[in-house]
Amino acid sequence: MLKRLSIKNYALIEEMQIDFERGLTIITGETGAGKSIILGALSLILGERAEAKSIRDTSQKTIVEAKFDVSDYGLESFFERNDLDEQDGECIVRREITPTGRSRAFINDTPTQLTTLKELATRVIDIHSQHSNMLLASPRFQLAILDSLVANPALLQTYREDYDKWRAAQKALEQAQEEFDRARADEDYTRFQLQQLEQLGLQSGEDETLEAEHLKLANAGELKEALWHATTELNGDETGLLIRLQQVARALEQIEDKLPEINGFAERINAAAIDIKDIDYSISALASSLHDDPALLQQIEQRINEIEQLKSKHRVATVDELLQLQERFAEQLRRIDNNDEFIAQLTAEAEQAKQRALKKALALSEARKKVAKKFEAQLTDLAKGLGMKNLRFQVDFKTVELGESGIDDVAFMMAFNKQQPLMPVKDTASGGEISRVMLCIKTIVARAMRLPTIIFDEVDTGISGDVASRVGEMMAEIAERIQVIAITHLPQVAAHARQHIRVYKTDTDTATTTAIELLDEQQHIREVARMLSGKQLDEAAISNAKSLINATKKSS
Repeated sequence: MLKRLSIKNYALIEEMQIDFERGLTIITGETGAGKSIILGALSLILGERAEAKSIRDTSQKTIVEAKFDVSDYGLESFFERNDLDEQDGECIVRREITPTGRSRAFINDTPTQLTTLKELATRVIDIHSQHSNMLLASPRFQLAILDSLVANPALLQTYREDYDKWRAAQKALEQAQEEFDRARADEDYTRFQLQQLEQLGLQSGEDETLEAEHLKLANAGELKEALWHATTELNGDETGLLIRLQQVARALEQIEDKLPEINGFAERINAAAIDIKDIDYSISALASSLHDDPALLQQIEQRINEIEQLKSKHRVATVDELLQLQERFAEQLRRIDNNDEFIAQLTAEAEQAKQRALKKALALSEARKKVAKKFEAQLTDLAKGLGMKNLRFQVDFKTVELGESGIDDVAFMMAFNKQQPLMPVKDTASGGEISRVMLCIKTIVARAMRLPTIIFDEVDTGISGDVASRVGEMMAEIAERIQVIAITHLPQVAAHARQHIRVYKTDTDTATTTAIELLDEQQHIREVARMLSGKQLDEAAISNAKSLINATKKSS
């Protein structure tokens, strides 16, 4: 339920805080007092568009904040999915608008996107206005009404899961068929490409090996000369490094007993000489292995050219990428060769998924048809109390192809007068009749399930007398189950208030401001009396108001 609404610097509101109670809260006030402004501020909390022109003082930002009790709404998964903190069953939603028109939204002090705010809004509050009455002509809305009354609410969700699986399987089948058609059209070219790659007999990393071998062969003479020079310097007959190291080691050994500080030096030099001798051996072996081979060099250059041509053709940089391409071509051809079996498998999977979805759709359709009969009787009965004693109502079903909502296309058929044929509601109902029908529907839905807070925004316009009294009774009945906030001009509705808030305007020399007043019992009586008789209050009007209020208490 909505526990508190705080508004600061919005339109005619300088600063306002409204604490709401359970049950039926009535909001009244003169036309133009600012009741719609309060709803406009609330709509910001529900994710509606923010406009800079709504800012009262352009030197400050507008802030609208609402506190909700969400302990019974099953929102744990919503908070977890959106990484939001849950605060002991309470949820605080805040919207800020800067003077430049920039908007920010917060849920429990965590910045959030408007899409998240709108998702939350549908779970915690339902605003019903005269504009909402137009929804009654929508087949989608009509179907949603039936689904809200179905005894097994999970049935629609499980159907949609199976429907999504079928659509995914069907899409996979269509994509596979398209890919096969494209592959079949390119099959000859693909086989040629694969053959060209396979004939080359590529090996992983071959290009790097060939480049290294080419570098040695192309420079064999220069490399061999350099290596022989190096081994001569290391191991020449008289001037080689190894001979000189041996001489140094012997010289040090001769004086070790006279100079203890050099003990071990000769041993270390001999060890270094062993390493250098090993290096000399490796150099000599490498020099011996190098030889000019023009024929081999030509073969390697030809191989490199063939590989480079394919790299350039396929726009890749390495042999490994060519091998990956080769495998891809081979896989395409394998799929072409085995396509009939693959397509048959996908077709079977799609058909199985469709049959599962169809089975759920049939069960959902039966549940809808069953609840529709009960819904027809309930709506007809409630409508009589709202002055529509001749109303006949029927839900027509038409079977359609599997869709997101199943196999049902529904139409609410109504007749408001005797001898009038049943017709779609959009073709037969007046604005006032639709408004009363919608009130009946909200009452039925509220009986069947736990809805969020409902706000009725002057949905009782155009009715009076006994019908107005029955509207008040129906709102009070809904309020026994959930929180109801109603903006009304009818005293018969206002008389049912558990909490009564009056909206009014005050003027100063420089500004007009909208304010509220929470009415006590005596103020409640006087406000109902004013609504009954106009601005002039007398004892008769007050007496009538008391009688009207007492009558609502007896009927409850």
